[in-house]
Amino acid sequence: MVIGYAPGGSADAGIRPLARVLEPLLGQPLIIENKPGNAGGVAMEFIAKAPADGYTLYYFDSGPLTVAPHLNKVGYHNVDSFTQLGHVCGSGSLLVVHPSTPFKSMADVIAASKREPAKWSYGTSGVGGPHHLSGEYFKSVTGANLLHIPYKGGGPAMTDLMGGQLPMLFSSLGPAVGAVRGGKIRALAVTSLMRSAAFPDVPTMDELGLKGFDSTAWYGLLGPAGLPAEVVARWTQALARAGTDKAGMDAINATGCDAEILTPARTVERIKADFAKWGRVVREASIRAE
Repeated sequence: MVIGYAPGGSADAGIRPLARVLEPLLGQPLIIENKPGNAGGVAMEFIAKAPADGYTLYYFDSGPLTVAPHLNKVGYHNVDSFTQLGHVCGSGSLLVVHPSTPFKSMADVIAASKREPAKWSYGTSGVGGPHHLSGEYFKSVTGANLLHIPYKGGGPAMTDLMGGQLPMLFSSLGPAVGAVRGGKIRALAVTSLMRSAAFPDVPTMDELGLKGFDSTAWYGLLGPAGLPAEVVARWTQALARAGTDKAGMDAINATGCDAEILTPARTVERIKADFAKWGRVVREASIRAE
């Protein structure tokens, strides 16, 4: 089971509880192999060329399929190069602010950014990532006037937010849990359509008036194109059964990624819909790869 990032990140956190549920269903262990590089793109190209036997798969995040092709030339087709096995979990971004700011609500952020357009900025883990896209999508639908400050990862961005050097941040959910509970930062909204299990008291942007607002990065399982039907059936049946394992799904939820097992067909539909949406955001915001 290939992961496109270094150990210790959200992909690593998500695959481990899933593997614990899948291994007894499959009757064999899952060997996790990290292939970091190019925001998941190195692993994606590796899987596109892997043997189509079901023994080399990818626990992937949606970015290389729905965003990266709009930013760079990639060595794969986002649908045709792969066999989708299913969506596993999704996570929106979390809009968080430093307590010293005047922001008590999402509406406060929008109003202040329009009133003082040169004053306010937001940070993210980097250009073209899911949180940058959340921020630009937010700006496009609200008219908020915010300067994007990209960091080399979510960790440094969170450090500057907690230190007061940054007024607000579109963040991953998992790393923000402790800081929010400790009162070091204030959570205003999540960008997913449903509230997050990790932040049940934080409203969605949809609830706050931005109807239909959905900016979610998500994970799933895929293999190279041409997986045999019996291999696909074995994996999809195992995934479906895993979805009924409450303890396993709760363990995934605890990582900040809300578990939702979807069929291959619905997973492909989601890839196509997100690809179209993020293409519009990338064009309208003139986002360029670093």
